[in-house]
Amino acid sequence: MATAGLTTIPSSFGPKDTADRLEAEIKAKGMTVFARIDHASGAAEAGLPLRPTELLIFGNAKAGTPLMQASQATGIDLPLKALVFEDAASNVWLAYNDPRWIAQRHGLAAADIPAAVDAMAAALHAVAAKATKTP
Repeated sequence: MATAGLTTIPSSFGPKDTADRLEAEIKAKGMTVFARIDHASGAAEAGLPLRPTELLIFGNAKAGTPLMQASQATGIDLPLKALVFEDAASNVWLAYNDPRWIAQRHGLAAADIPAAVDAMAAALHAVAAKATKTP
């Protein structure tokens, strides 16, 4: 099922390895990992089952601030987030909101901040590809 603005790619690795690789790639690109949230652990603490599901929240002020300068409401979608999860068939996926969709969602025209959005999209695509694919 496709969701508008959501990029979902398969991973060649297990959920923990994928999340670890993603974190390493984010840091290697000079971005900051602000939080790593293990939804499955939270569910287990509440006595509820949930397959591996982990959210990473990350970003870079130089990349995100131009979007917020153009429309402060983009701060609801920034910093960026990526979700690593395992489905019922034991396939592992990495999902994230496309920065171009974020800009569009907030009514920012491509002419407003093209360099910032394109750079953010390219960096996110690169870290996702390295985190999910065998070299």
